[in-house]
Amino acid sequence: MTLNILKKIGLSKGEEIVYETLLELGASSLNMIHEKIGIERRNIYDILNKLIRRGLIVYTVENNKRVFNISHPNRILGYVEEEKLELDNLKQEILLEMPAILNKFNAKKNKISANIYRGKEGIKAIYEDLLNYKTHYFIGGGRYVMKNLPYFWEKFNIRRIKSKIKVYNLVREDIKEDVKPLKYEHIKILPKSFNGGPNVIFIWGDKIANVLFADDFFAFVIESESIADNYKRYHKFLWKIANP
Repeated sequence: MTLNILKKIGLSKGEEIVYETLLELGASSLNMIHEKIGIERRNIYDILNKLIRRGLIVYTVENNKRVFNISHPNRILGYVEEEKLELDNLKQEILLEMPAILNKFNAKKNKISANIYRGKEGIKAIYEDLLNYKTHYFIGGGRYVMKNLPYFWEKFNIRRIKSKIKVYNLVREDIKEDVKPLKYEHIKILPKSFNGGPNVIFIWGDKIANVLFADDFFAFVIESESIADNYKRYHKFLWKIANP
């Protein structure tokens, strides 16, 4: 049996295996667990201790030997709530420290910088930064994040709408039927000559990102006031000639 929730709450593969084994066997000694899964005894012992610290496993002592068993399954919910509380507390600490961190960051930041972001986590980082700015401009938009990262997109878009962030999205003509305006979003359709691969230009604040939504997401981000201003003029020109 595989419990997908165990992975989702942060358990390692070894912890998943040991938990599932105890769920199947019931109360078991270290030897019984070892015989069932074949992992080295020392590793099993370390895993059991981690699960005990999480409160997901308990033990009793019988004939001077430990016998392990899972806690009541409701403990999984309790564990998640505790983790959420810790994250909420950590978030508050970060918010308190953030002004000082930002001051140091901005003091040392170059006027012009360029960075590469790879993979889905890299794209998520860019979208998190978008929320710091009240206006976004896109050239070649196609709902790629909405399609490929639906859970992340849903949470992001709720936060965007709550902040009343405006979006001016120039969409490729060949996918216009799949793109409907969202709240605070304005859409126009690019000429057919702009049809191509899943490549989108983002413009926000003093930043420009050239983003490729291929098998391996990739983005090249430039931060420069003068370059961003030029791209905004480019976007404004295209906006005038694009179809409503």
